[in-house]
Amino acid sequence: MMIILQLLGALGMFLYGMNLMSAGLQKAAGSKMRNLLASMTSNPFKGVMTGLGVTSVIQSSSATTVMTVGFVNAGLLTLTQAIGVIMGANIGTTVTAWMVSLLGFKADISIFAIPLMAVGFILSLSKRDKRRHISELIIGFSLLFLGLSLMKSSVPPLNEESLAFIQNWTSYGFGSVLIFMVFGTVLTLVLQSSSATMALTLIMVNMGWIPFEMGAAMVLGENIGTTITANIAAAVGNANAKRAALAHTVFNLFGVVWALALFHPFLKLVGMTITWMGLPNPLDIDHSAGIVMTADQEMASLYGISMLHTLFNIINTLILVWFIKYIVAIVTRLIKDKQQGDEEDNVKLKFIDAGPLSTAELAVGQARNEAIHLAEITRREIDTIRRAVNTSNGKEFDTACQRLVKYEEISDRIEFEIAQFLNALPEDSISEETRTETKRMYRIIGELESLGDSGESISRILARRNSHNQSFTEQQREHLGQILDAVDKAYGVMIDNLKAESIDQRGVDVATEIEIEINTLRDEMREAELQAMERDGVKYQASVYYLDTLSEIERMGDYIINVSQALTK
Repeated sequence: MMIILQLLGALGMFLYGMNLMSAGLQKAAGSKMRNLLASMTSNPFKGVMTGLGVTSVIQSSSATTVMTVGFVNAGLLTLTQAIGVIMGANIGTTVTAWMVSLLGFKADISIFAIPLMAVGFILSLSKRDKRRHISELIIGFSLLFLGLSLMKSSVPPLNEESLAFIQNWTSYGFGSVLIFMVFGTVLTLVLQSSSATMALTLIMVNMGWIPFEMGAAMVLGENIGTTITANIAAAVGNANAKRAALAHTVFNLFGVVWALALFHPFLKLVGMTITWMGLPNPLDIDHSAGIVMTADQEMASLYGISMLHTLFNIINTLILVWFIKYIVAIVTRLIKDKQQGDEEDNVKLKFIDAGPLSTAELAVGQARNEAIHLAEITRREIDTIRRAVNTSNGKEFDTACQRLVKYEEISDRIEFEIAQFLNALPEDSISEETRTETKRMYRIIGELESLGDSGESISRILARRNSHNQSFTEQQREHLGQILDAVDKAYGVMIDNLKAESIDQRGVDVATEIEIEINTLRDEMREAELQAMERDGVKYQASVYYLDTLSEIERMGDYIINVSQALTK
């Protein structure tokens, strides 16, 4: 029991180290990764290189894939672009296997891991964000290899009976290949980390428990198991998000099919590649009970597994990158678009409803885009308010008021869901810059939700006007139209500022100028109305509703300028 607990603890240390190392890298490069993916072109080869580069940096193909699915769900990437990125992510994840096999077995890197942790601790005390991010990277790197070292030492040597039992499963010919492939798939599903399964595979091969061929079969299974993360993320996404996740599954399944069909020729290719490196052919190594491998044979087996993983993904990408449009056609045929009702009644999150991102630094960018989406939704109120103002009674007025109430409900729901998403971000996994951006997002979505409240308030004012059989004069309607035009212009500037990567003083100045224009219009129109009441004796009650409407529209301008100002704080 103690041996099992030690093994599980070592595995947990390995996984935690990998997550910590990945988090440190993500904090340092989060905004750059967002910009890189957001600027994707339709060139599939650039997509492959992007996926490869991002995954090599953050050491997590699952994070890259889930992020890509979220971008497809948001409409930032087309399905064609996303498939290219996913292909590159599959190649990028092979870096982890090489890192483990080169550093984790050839030398006892755990000897250097503890001194490295001391360096990481010293850097963690720094007040500079960048040094603290590097400290997480160093400590995560150390824990990863300490965990790997503990896993190797925690695995007990098998007696002849136990070894014979394990090796008995390797005696069924091609059936054994399928058995170990399924085992690799299930293990990856349970651990939710193909890197951890790869490390366990390398340990089993290194200790002589299983021959190279069965380790290769486990690697194929790992490539199937790793697709489950993206499919979970896409489960609550739109049709395109589901298609992107399914394309990942199609890509890996196709690779496993051809690799199984050409299993022995493929292994011979891997063996030839290893012999070119000056090492023994891993296919020629005897894994019979009691046979101890030499240092070169151990290295050949480890490099062989890593090489197979790399060649599998490179060859698969080189084959399928030419058929991306056919993959798109297949997944589109399998996953149909849902029939939508009234678009206004089906407004929902676009950017963050494909499940939580495992990459916290990238998640904040999703929330920013969702805030832009919310701003564009609330902007639709302007035309609806205009219709309600210019209509006294009847079905058209009722429809406009119902729509304003609907916008308020939508803004409330989206604000809550964005806030809930931001609340779920781990505080210790984001940089100080991202933490500041998160606080900024809370204020921005609060101001945007208030814009929805203003639309509902105006609908109630106008409903009371109608219930008392009052109506606006032509001049009053004209004045309200003018201030609504100014608010609409303010909306446009606000959305441009939200979309800007970094807002400059010019953006704030333009927003401020329009806010001053709105306030000036409000003051002039209120003064003109008060003078008309004294001079011409216009209906007092109608004037009250007019002034209330005017004040509420001006208040919308206040909320809008608050958003632009929040971007600079």
